[in-house]
Amino acid sequence: MEKVKKDLHEALKPETDERAIYADADPLELPENAFRELGADEHYRPIMHPARDYKEVTVYSVVMGLVLCVIFSAAAAYLGLKVGQVFEAAIPIAIIAVGLSGALGKKNALGQNVIIQSIGACSGVIVAGAIFTLPALYILQAKYPEITVNFFQIFLSSLLGGVLGILFFIPFRKYFVKDMHGKYPFPEATATTQVLASGQNAGAEGGSQAKTLVIASLIGGIYDYVVETFGFWAGTLSTTVSSWGEAIAEKTKLVMSCNTGAAVLGLGYIVGLRYAFIICAGSLFVWWVIIPLMGTYGNAEIAAMTSQDIFSNYARMIGIGGIAMAGVIGIVKSWPIICQAVGLAGREFKGGAQSSRKPMRWQWDISMKHVVFFIAIALVAVLLFFWFGGINNWWQALVAWSVGTLIAFMFTTVAANAIAIVGSNPVSGMTLMTLIIASAIFVAIGLKGTSGIVASMIIGGVVCTALSMAGGFVTDLKVGYWLGSTPRKQEQWKFLGTLVSAATVGGVILVLNQVYGFSGENALVAPQANAMAKVIEPLMMGGDTPWILYMTGVVLALLLNWLGVPALAFCLGMFIPLSLNMPLLVGGAVAYFVSHSSKDQAVNDARRDRGTLISSGLIAGGALFGVFAALTRFFGFEYVCGVSAGMLQVYGIIAYGLLIAYLWWDSCRGRK
Repeated sequence: MEKVKKDLHEALKPETDERAIYADADPLELPENAFRELGADEHYRPIMHPARDYKEVTVYSVVMGLVLCVIFSAAAAYLGLKVGQVFEAAIPIAIIAVGLSGALGKKNALGQNVIIQSIGACSGVIVAGAIFTLPALYILQAKYPEITVNFFQIFLSSLLGGVLGILFFIPFRKYFVKDMHGKYPFPEATATTQVLASGQNAGAEGGSQAKTLVIASLIGGIYDYVVETFGFWAGTLSTTVSSWGEAIAEKTKLVMSCNTGAAVLGLGYIVGLRYAFIICAGSLFVWWVIIPLMGTYGNAEIAAMTSQDIFSNYARMIGIGGIAMAGVIGIVKSWPIICQAVGLAGREFKGGAQSSRKPMRWQWDISMKHVVFFIAIALVAVLLFFWFGGINNWWQALVAWSVGTLIAFMFTTVAANAIAIVGSNPVSGMTLMTLIIASAIFVAIGLKGTSGIVASMIIGGVVCTALSMAGGFVTDLKVGYWLGSTPRKQEQWKFLGTLVSAATVGGVILVLNQVYGFSGENALVAPQANAMAKVIEPLMMGGDTPWILYMTGVVLALLLNWLGVPALAFCLGMFIPLSLNMPLLVGGAVAYFVSHSSKDQAVNDARRDRGTLISSGLIAGGALFGVFAALTRFFGFEYVCGVSAGMLQVYGIIAYGLLIAYLWWDSCRGRK
């Protein structure tokens, strides 16, 4: 609590006139204090001069942003429904923006590239909000034909949720992006910023950094593409491949697994050992304690399940309850910040916060008066959408609107915190909890059956998209802060990207449902939507709901908070598969040893920063080549590697070891 009070005190300090602080020359690279906490009298100086104007919003930047938004929305929707993973579009779009500006010979294109990335990145967040929830209506429609779904339900749910996510987060921008500088790792934002900054570098040192980033991107990208497309080595190391591991898993349900991807390793390096250890501890608690206990002492049905099935159907529900409670704890701790944002909005709306000095371009947001006005319009539109778009009862629509609005606003800070810490938004877990809470309330007021299913899923779609957008938007604004963009321009043009992405996703979901479907043989997997359908059906149609598991997670989060352990990070580990959490620990360990490899602290800092640059390249390359791998599979290329599973594991260990060695070796080449 003392730390929260201190952070709040820093956030509320009156702003000084920073125009006199910054030097005139624009640096060619990020300052050395970009990723660490600032000293008492220290200021951060972005690449673009805070008091000067730059080309940002142009016909080129807007058109390219929208084109990439459409392309990546369609690609992300297909891949997400096929395998359940929505790739982060921000990094590939940043790479494309830098490449295009270089090919077209554009000078000083950094500001325009930030806008391209910000508009284009709407694709990933809108897609996640839509495909995690709304396909559940199609899945349940096969069982209950009276359920109806149309394009406007999908489109408006995504659009209104995205708009609310943008508007709800703007009042918190300064706190998360500026006042908490250096306190959060921001893994995805770090990688995106390094990519965009590399396009600005022109000098000897800057060119060297850009070269390092490009080499790391190629190594990470080719590494991930080869394993995803050709499978020359195991993409996931697992004890179940060996006979002894299989026997242990069968008798005790004890499993150990680790993803060997380059992108996840780089993510772990940037997250750092502390948070990686907490996240991994949550995952190990589920996989090495809860699942073996359930498999050993549970009923015959659970005992017959695999460890993965127990995780998906039971243990993960504890993580969902923990994430929900951690969110509530986060809201309580952030309450002073929430009150400050609401108070500022109220004062500006009444005209009491007028200032004679216009804020610096670098810290210029949409005015709070306009934010409040647009929030009011958006909330009225959401209420009308609920009323006419699926509920058809004014009282019930009003209750649904109240629940959805409250949850979306309160969990905005939770989504931003999750992205800032680990780069992964637990939006599906928070949406599941939203559905459970909303469904319990709906049943209490008489809204159940198939009409209750439609109402709950529409609300879930709006809330899921709002939380997804809030989490994604903090990345965009942090990138802009590091580079020196104008927040107001990012905020304004984010709405257009949201509109285009929502329309694209709505059309893609309709087409994919007609071509493949989301249930039955040869259908798209849509794992999150199937999970939503599985949760919502018993609540609305009568059946068992795992309240005990949810409450176990709630109690666990309370205990963690009492012990001083970050509950959100721990419960995120419980929700995310073990194979994706172990690489975070590996990457965090590499970061720790790199930053303690010399007796000279200046050398350690230089090596740590070089490792951050290399890790950003691994993430960027993995993300971009992940799109190529998805397209390769989309066009029907299938390659079967004729090597035994055991040998693939051996090759995987060798390849992963070489990748770790490269990250260590190249990081230690940093010089002060």
